[in-house]
Amino acid sequence: MKKIDKYISRRFIVTFFVALLLIIFIVIIFDISEKIDDFVQYKAPLHAIIFDYYVNWVPYFINMFSPLFVFITVIFFTSRMASNSEIIAILSGGISYGRMMVPYICTATFIALLSLMLNLYIIPEANSGRVYFEMQYIKEARNKFRRRDIHYQIAPGQFVYVETFSSWNNTAYKFTLETVEENRIKSKLTAETAVWDSTLDGWHLRNWFIRDYTGGLEDRVRSGEKKDTVIALKLTDFYNNEKTVETLPGKQLDELIEVQKMRGDSNVMYAQIEKHTRWSMPFSAIILTIIGVSLSSRKRRGGIGWNLAIGIALAFSYILFQRFSQMFVFTGTLPAGVALWMPNVIFAIIAAVLYDRARR
Repeated sequence: MKKIDKYISRRFIVTFFVALLLIIFIVIIFDISEKIDDFVQYKAPLHAIIFDYYVNWVPYFINMFSPLFVFITVIFFTSRMASNSEIIAILSGGISYGRMMVPYICTATFIALLSLMLNLYIIPEANSGRVYFEMQYIKEARNKFRRRDIHYQIAPGQFVYVETFSSWNNTAYKFTLETVEENRIKSKLTAETAVWDSTLDGWHLRNWFIRDYTGGLEDRVRSGEKKDTVIALKLTDFYNNEKTVETLPGKQLDELIEVQKMRGDSNVMYAQIEKHTRWSMPFSAIILTIIGVSLSSRKRRGGIGWNLAIGIALAFSYILFQRFSQMFVFTGTLPAGVALWMPNVIFAIIAAVLYDRARR
């Protein structure tokens, strides 16, 4: 590693983390002012606010916006170098443009790998505490959990329908279990309520009714007031939503995707988006670094301000495009793997074009 590599890498890392600390401090202040009413209304303990929410929220926030911070960092300190004629001095000293990019790419790769490690191993566990806190003490998250008209395929040939599910007493109302063989309904179990029993690891049915379809002139009918049943439907299945997937490690996330696919659960798209976002987001730091250097390595009349304006516009367009690409998954237009990697592919092409122009 030469002096120029150490110089660029040091400025990159120091500027990046200083910008992170400043922005995090400002965002936390705004977040507290926005949620203070919820904290007071639901009597959130101070210890829980600090350690369960904000200590777990900071890594989540850093990782979500790290590509944006990387991009702004690169634009800022490279523009400063260009305005001070440092870039001209580097290139005049016999170092090629491609060689000058090496410390940028290495540092961006380090940040991308760090982000990937956070995504795969640290943030899911941190999100568990954060999501639980939000469900307990933040009004928007509390009101978001409402389950109606739930359809599941819990096993091959077994289908469950629940009209409503109450998280207050862990009860499913208007419960129906159908068994289908060779495209024909073999039996249908209905109950007014199904209450979860953790000791049984199953459900207590109230006012149940079973009809067995024999295929003949008469069907077999049974009914009763109380009945216990153990099926491949657990209480946690009713709590799995778009927030749940943020708390699962990679292996459990893959297992959830397989189960939800088999059951025909529409929430599978949230798990698929989360899986591919964890892998695609970190690599955007490298792409945006190349774009940032290519845009800011030349002097401009507008100075740093002009470069920052262009950089921020491109960074937010990337984030907007990434969010918009999720709509392709929600509408079923594209698979999650294609939709979530598409912004990286398109911006990689933009980065290649800008790099080639800057190198010349």
